Amino acid sequence: ISRCTKEILKTRGKTLEIDNIPLDDPSTYELLCKGESIAVFQLESKGMRDLLQKLRPDSFEDIIALIALYRPGPIEGGMVDDYVKVKHGQQEWEPIHPLLSPILAKTNGVILYQEQVMRIANELAGFSLSEADTLRRAMGKKKMKLMAEFSDQFIEGSQKNDVSIKGAKEIYDLIEKFAGYGFNKSHSACYSEIAYRNAFLKANYPSEYMAASLTTDRNNTDRLTILLDECRRMEIPILPPDVNESALNFTPTTDGIRFG
Repeated sequence: ISRCTKEILKTRGKTLEIDNIPLDDPSTYELLCKGESIAVFQLESKGMRDLLQKLRPDSFEDIIALIALYRPGPIEGGMVDDYVKVKHGQQEWEPIHPLLSPILAKTNGVILYQEQVMRIANELAGFSLSEADTLRRAMGKKKMKLMAEFSDQFIEGSQKNDVSIKGAKEIYDLIEKFAGYGFNKSHSACYSEIAYRNAFLKANYPSEYMAASLTTDRNNTDRLTILLDECRRMEIPILPPDVNESALNFTPTTDGIRFG
């Protein structure tokens, strides 16, 4: 990112404030929806590119969810398919209780983040945030005795919010099922911000971004091969070394990218 912004200043005379780029840039989401995310942090594996094309993210929240979803647990548990189907209107989501709606609306009814487990325990069952965090950890580490103790507290607390015993048991079973897969949203959000910035630069400043990527991996022959193939797919000409024009690093020019 740093190398790319320096190249943009050199080639275009433009100072790009990376902290202030819009999070709703159409070109960025178009690139992601097509799965053209080679050289984009966290999003360049084959599986992730396939998921991008299925999910077709159109908001920053989708990118955060994407990074949390692309793990063995959620994939095997069917959470990925549920998220995608609800997002695209192929499946309806009905919350067990209205209090769940605001907590799970942004994740299409899937309990995806550890923070959601804590909010459900806090808002439905009256757990303190400290107790909710202990519950989250107990579920994540499958501490059966502690989970059983919390089950009684959850059902009792939920009744004070007019949740039936049957409903409270269903909700507790639901969060118990998902808590083992839960990801830390704040962690995923940080990763997503870097991923989005990479994708934004690749979509809007392709030559500068790919030149910066090539320079970053200049000592790794396998990576260079992948990145050079991507440049060709993007129809960015790769120019050979030139005694008069080459700099130390890969350099974007008006004609393509010059070898260093």
